[in-house]
Amino acid sequence: MKRKSIPAIITLTAGLIASIAGILARMGTTKFMTMLLVVLVSFYILGNIVKFVLDLEFKEKPKEEAEESEETAQTAQEEEENSEEAEREGIG
Repeated sequence: MKRKSIPAIITLTAGLIASIAGILARMGTTKFMTMLLVVLVSFYILGNIVKFVLDLEFKEKPKEEAEESEETAQTAQEEEENSEEAEREGIG
């Protein structure tokens, strides 16, 4: 999933909800615009934080999994070599 558009989606959704709430509450224009500006800026910052956390979370997992898979492959190869040596010693 592309995470580049997460801040925009969160900001626009919050703006839509704030606009509907302002219209239903019959706010004055100045108060409505101030409230909308605060909502848009704060949710844009929140969206960037969410994007940053998701970027960190999804970048670290593949590296850890790759290291773990390399370690398990090495241990499996060592065990296989040890079992082959044991069979040779038992036969000879």
